[in-house]
Amino acid sequence: MFVKQSTLKKVPSIFLAVALLYGCGEDDIDSAIETEPRTLSSTYSPYSGTALPMRVYWGDTHLHTKLSPDANVNRNVSLSPADAFRFARGEKVTAHNGMIAQLKRPLDFLVVTDHAEYLGVVTALRDEEEEVIGTEWGQAMYPLLTGTPLEQQQFFAMMLTEIARNDPQFESEAFTQNIWKYVSETADAYNSPGIFTAFTGYEWTSMPGGNNLHRVVIFKDDASFTQKVVPFSAFDSENPEDLWAYLENYEANTGGNVLAIPHNGNVSNGLMFAELDFDGEPLTKNYAETRMKWEPIMEITQIKGDGETHPYLSPTDEFADYESWDMGNIIFSELKEESMLKHEYARSALKIGLQLGNSLGVNPFKFGFQGASDAHTSLSGMAEDNYWGKFTTYEPSRGRVEHPLVRAGDETGGLVQEEDILGDIMGAGAYTGVWAHDNTRAAIFEAMERKEVYATTGPRITLRMFGGWDFKQADVYSVRMAEIGYEKGVPMGGDLSAERGDAPTFMIVALKDLSGANLDRVQVVKGWTDASGKAFEKVYNVALSDGRAVNDTPEKVGNTVDLENATYSNSIGAVQLSVVWRDPDFDAAQDAFYYTRVLEIPTPRWTAYDAKFFGTELKENEAFPNIIQERAYSSPIWYSAVISDNP
Repeated sequence: MFVKQSTLKKVPSIFLAVALLYGCGEDDIDSAIETEPRTLSSTYSPYSGTALPMRVYWGDTHLHTKLSPDANVNRNVSLSPADAFRFARGEKVTAHNGMIAQLKRPLDFLVVTDHAEYLGVVTALRDEEEEVIGTEWGQAMYPLLTGTPLEQQQFFAMMLTEIARNDPQFESEAFTQNIWKYVSETADAYNSPGIFTAFTGYEWTSMPGGNNLHRVVIFKDDASFTQKVVPFSAFDSENPEDLWAYLENYEANTGGNVLAIPHNGNVSNGLMFAELDFDGEPLTKNYAETRMKWEPIMEITQIKGDGETHPYLSPTDEFADYESWDMGNIIFSELKEESMLKHEYARSALKIGLQLGNSLGVNPFKFGFQGASDAHTSLSGMAEDNYWGKFTTYEPSRGRVEHPLVRAGDETGGLVQEEDILGDIMGAGAYTGVWAHDNTRAAIFEAMERKEVYATTGPRITLRMFGGWDFKQADVYSVRMAEIGYEKGVPMGGDLSAERGDAPTFMIVALKDLSGANLDRVQVVKGWTDASGKAFEKVYNVALSDGRAVNDTPEKVGNTVDLENATYSNSIGAVQLSVVWRDPDFDAAQDAFYYTRVLEIPTPRWTAYDAKFFGTELKENEAFPNIIQERAYSSPIWYSAVISDNP
């Protein structure tokens, strides 16, 4: 706008500034300055007040501190739940090996899940608290706990046996109430809505015969609710249905909210996703409805192996053999048989769920996916280059790769190991990504309930998946991609029904971890049942980096890993992969599920970072190679051939 010099002299400087800013004359100044919006219901910002889950939050839902008996026996004697929350929110913590531990980036939320069985008891015994050490059990056990390494292992074995046999030797309701009060009040103290979410939780540690049926229990509520109960433990019952009854009673009696997450099933020896209940009876519709009410998501990956699938179950899937634990149950008291595998892994469980849904009317295995650490160090450090171990004995050291988890000849629960099981079988763990509208207990908990969560093996890969019928290729490139996803379809964890007869489309966007490796490919994993009830699966490559042709057998992305220096280069792969994919094999009469698997380019495993840091020789292990392709798993989207109330 041109203004004559003579005019400029007549206009006060403040008016001139406004005139230049708004492009108006002096007479327009009053009308240009509006102190109130045109309407109270409108705002220029399109994001204010939206309830859509537009942000991904990262956390660990399964972490143990010194209050867990097995953690304490294995030398986690000083790091408390408070230390765990401090570490998760990005603070420096001194580990038991004397090193300073810190995350590259803070987590957004954490659930401390110490074992309900003997919760805090070993800590109190070690600290010589009279309530514990003054008992006959305490007097007998204290010399073992504080004795030689062999005596400490004897203590550990005896304690595991007591839990496995459901035979507690120390019981005190007052002690449990007091320690649970501390647990819940500590979570409240570190909970900061909008900044960092700290949940109250625990682990129910049922393991009949040494077979893992563990569940993590997460409360949405603060201590004013959670202190009205004490944790329901495997000493109360080893039957998951009794745990669900406890959850039902908690909500009914307190008005609070709670859910449970099944442990990854690979050390359950076929029990976690069995087609019989705890008493050996066939599953019923009521069982299926109850299980899905209280267990909407499952732990698909963690330190003790990846639980997506197994090469025996998915022989045509070239990426099936990832961090596979398939030796036996959780205490190595029973060897693994191939027949057990189908009832242990997530993909197989989803297929069985489709079959049972057809016969029962409700699918009992309609789980979303999430990942966790299951670390017992109080340190949720799950990156390959920042891995702090399962137990404190496996914190960074020159010998942790070859330090035996179970020694040859040890009788752990009755099974004599023929060979040492070494520390290198443990993975670096996993995290959960949650799509929510804010970082609060309510928003994150509700995302878990609706299954809008996903798992990664450690990297913070951003992953969105929507299913529907009207997605166009342009939608995936829109800046409104997420809004379009909700408008036209359902997010991960959602349901599609037979209202449309044509093949559904899936809109998928994957973005690399900003400080991690590029992406190799995006795949859709489909499972379905035919008219006879037989279940099938297929893995589709739907987006590949580096211009490779999308087909069933694309060429490898390449490998830039320098094992000697534990480095890699992002000169290959993609920062982002986006696609709208339509199922080419769709049959409207077949029930199905679809989930996304995203693979990174090859990177060094934690064992390679150890060798570089400590200057040790890199150990070769064919079952657990030093070069891996980390990944993310979205929660599934289910297609139902029959319109129903299936949850």
